[in-house]
Amino acid sequence: MLIDLRSDTVAHPTPAMREAMFSAQLGDDVFGDDPTVNALEAKAASLFGMEAALFCASGTMTNQLAIRTHTRPGDDVICDYLSHVYQYEGGGISVNALASTSLAHGIRGKLTPDLIREHIYNRADPHKPLSRLVVLENTINKGGGCYYTVPEIAAIRQVCQEHGLILHLDGARLFNALVETGEPATAYGQLFDSISICLSKGLGCPIGSLLLGQSDVIAQARRYRKLMGGGWRQAGFLAAAGIYALDHHIDRLKQDHARARKIGALLERLPEVQEILPIDTNIVIFRLPETILATDYVAKLADKGIRSVTFGKHLVRFVTHLDFTDEMLSEMELILNRDFH
Repeated sequence: MLIDLRSDTVAHPTPAMREAMFSAQLGDDVFGDDPTVNALEAKAASLFGMEAALFCASGTMTNQLAIRTHTRPGDDVICDYLSHVYQYEGGGISVNALASTSLAHGIRGKLTPDLIREHIYNRADPHKPLSRLVVLENTINKGGGCYYTVPEIAAIRQVCQEHGLILHLDGARLFNALVETGEPATAYGQLFDSISICLSKGLGCPIGSLLLGQSDVIAQARRYRKLMGGGWRQAGFLAAAGIYALDHHIDRLKQDHARARKIGALLERLPEVQEILPIDTNIVIFRLPETILATDYVAKLADKGIRSVTFGKHLVRFVTHLDFTDEMLSEMELILNRDFH
């Protein structure tokens, strides 16, 4: 039995999702007449109480489109050092938007109002770039799946309004946060100028992310998407998967969280596990002693049929998802108890 916990992106479409995909109505999205893409965009925007949405190939694309749309060359973007837009998007802020970054060091990647204030440049100082955009991530990948609450975000929004800053959310795993807090998605639409949500992580789609915002923001992002070669044609096959996921795969994320915590309980019994980050959602990150390299440990796990990823020299990450079952969890327990003591 192969147990793949490298990411929640490895999950496959369910049979019901595949059926929805192959029965989708199609058109040409570049011309704006793919009815299923249009329906997905309208559904996602409505879910968050925003005016419009743009369906794209990836969360990196939606984040980069937002950053380029909100900034001008020479502007500065405030984000945490651990954030996906800085760590995992190929330097796109500097390449696509010609903007600089001011990196804060929050606890587990979470920004606070005070941290943001510390990184806002004096607009009257010609030596400095113009602070223009704040980017939050929710949940935070490198923070072990920790999340912001609406009151925490509201306090950050207040700082942004005081200083004329735009606020964007990298919400690749936002639904994981929402099922934990029980907060309404519409609260996010009221706090952010744009939101990126991913359909291919916890929601189990084969591909796709959405950028949400006001109509003028999305219109400009659509132009930049075309410029980047991101216009696609009969994308309704993929959009149908997104519609199905939004209808059927959000509440079940609680199962992933429960299984992640059970993995944490298994790891606590292993002598080589020095630390486990708090398990808030579906991400499990643990630390090994300095005598054990994460690369070696991940290779040992792979030999036993458990796939994972290194997350630092001595850090390993597991991510639970809809293809990770209770049967796999039981098999994982047997393997860890038998081969890793």
